[in-house]
Amino acid sequence: MAGAINCPRRGVVYHAHMKIFLDGQFVEADAAHVSALDAGFQHGVGLFETMQAFNGRVFRLEAHIDRLIASAKELGLSNKLRAAPLGELVERTVHENEMTEARVRLTVTGGDLSLLNTKPTASGGGESRNHQPTVLCVATVPTEYPAAFFDDGVIAVIADPKANPFDPSAGHKTLNYWMRLRTLAQAATKGAGEALWFTVTNHLCGGAVSNAFIVKEGRLFTPIARGEEPPGSLPSATLPGVTRAVVLEIAEELDIPVEKKMLSINDVLEADELFLTNSSWQVLPVVKVEGKMIGEGEGGEVTRKIRERVLLCIGRETKNMSFG
Repeated sequence: MAGAINCPRRGVVYHAHMKIFLDGQFVEADAAHVSALDAGFQHGVGLFETMQAFNGRVFRLEAHIDRLIASAKELGLSNKLRAAPLGELVERTVHENEMTEARVRLTVTGGDLSLLNTKPTASGGGESRNHQPTVLCVATVPTEYPAAFFDDGVIAVIADPKANPFDPSAGHKTLNYWMRLRTLAQAATKGAGEALWFTVTNHLCGGAVSNAFIVKEGRLFTPIARGEEPPGSLPSATLPGVTRAVVLEIAEELDIPVEKKMLSINDVLEADELFLTNSSWQVLPVVKVEGKMIGEGEGGEVTRKIRERVLLCIGRETKNMSFG
């Protein structure tokens, strides 16, 4: 059936003479070396953002940068990151590689970080003395998904691991992505395009690499994301996705009622439509979860309408966008 379309699992596509931004300068790919003592390598201390460039511009660049800086402060990685220089280096990475369409990854690690040699910070955490984070930015050829991927939808499976809302790193894009990618790879072996993650309380968190939305009786529902929790409630393990935010804006424009709430497996299986969002595929319909068909088993009207509007938004903003 159409829902059995498999998500492309291609490796990163590099191009000749690729230039990588590393700690203040552009270098050829084979000369981009990070210290063996870097905390990203030694302890997985770091954050990243994956973005998409269209028309030579990164869509919603400022939102990506702001999210990374907020996570860096909240998790105690660094208080030194500044939005304007980070935004500029991302744009320069795309331009230096003469690309109009690109998948861009910005990575910030702890550098030669000693967690035992810290000084207090205003946030109540600590930051290493003389700490200089490692900053890396790479632009590669984006994955090309078949049209049927979006027209006919994909299958999703349920991931075995559970997201823990009491993990302080949950809801942030840290380098600890192993289990997420492992469940994504396991989904691919079953002919599925994504793995749905639930929390330890058995509420929907999102996909392994995406945010989730369900449509029920013309209303849109999505899990509460980090930073959106009502007073006195559990913390959220859901990433506040950039594309998710765009969908919420578009739903308001289209007068589609939206509710952010804790969603059960029954909410998912009984949905009229289910779709996933991220910066790579934008809006992706899901037509089957494990053995259960979602709605009519095809991409629904609301999902199609929102995807069309997201693509229009991308085209409009990247043709007339500047950072700052």
